[in-house]
Amino acid sequence: MANAIDMSAWAGREDPEADSLRWHQAIQPLMPDSPPGVALLGFACDAGVARNKGRIGAAKGPRALRRALAPLAWHRQAPAYDAGDVTCHGDTDMEAAQARLAERLAALMASGQRPIALGGGHEIAFASWSGLARHLDASGEDKPRVGIINLDAHLDLRDPAHVRSSGTPFAQIAEACEARGWPFRYACLGVSRAANTRALFNRARELGVLVREDRDFQPTRLEAIQRDLERFMARCDHLYLTIDLDVLPAAEAPGVSAPAARGVTLAQLEPLIEAVRDSGKLRLADLAELNPDHDIDQRTARSAARLIHQLTLD
Repeated sequence: MANAIDMSAWAGREDPEADSLRWHQAIQPLMPDSPPGVALLGFACDAGVARNKGRIGAAKGPRALRRALAPLAWHRQAPAYDAGDVTCHGDTDMEAAQARLAERLAALMASGQRPIALGGGHEIAFASWSGLARHLDASGEDKPRVGIINLDAHLDLRDPAHVRSSGTPFAQIAEACEARGWPFRYACLGVSRAANTRALFNRARELGVLVREDRDFQPTRLEAIQRDLERFMARCDHLYLTIDLDVLPAAEAPGVSAPAARGVTLAQLEPLIEAVRDSGKLRLADLAELNPDHDIDQRTARSAARLIHQLTLD
């Protein structure tokens, strides 16, 4: 079950001037009767990273992300809430923890909240999509066109028949879509060719995935990438945004399971995130792979907090 809501990470400076709130002063613990807003829900899990032979430590990510977000200036009109954490207790609990997170996310959406899940490893993606699927099932929508937008150095389409991990969530989602008769619509932006095998690129082609590599993010190509994203979103009814922080260069995000030698910069990602935010179709988002054990001067946590700040501007 979800842990009790611990608000101790929300602390920081308080300015004397009027209209000078920061996140730690504005965010509230989620209550059953809370009006609609943004709800942050942690996923304290790195079992999928361990299964994928990565650097463990991402289970500590949700608290580190809250601490980095706490001192940022508050510019929202609508409220924001902390909905607590779902915790994975060891490797064998991963699938059950994913199911618990999916249940919590579906309940948040049903109550009018827009959830942002804080990872944890990228196994969070299968849980997030499952939560949205539950929500859409309850709404009675027939064969919804759910667009998955993944900002990531990795396609995460490895075969889940061998082992389910942080490297398999979108292959699992593709299988779940096929079982439901839903279209599988997946865009992966920031992919590193050096970090994905030919088999994974072949699988992406078979599934019709929109792929844009990290080397495509050149000044002369950025507008074309944005147009590609706009066309992708236009063919979707609902959007799920997932951000694996290893999409960022290692200089901006050293504290991840697999640091990127090249990556896509924060400045290049922000316009894409803003386009998704402003589409009117975003139902939930998550951030994954923040590993405080390997962070340097909170660079990764600060980058992640900046992304949430941009994502939640209203």
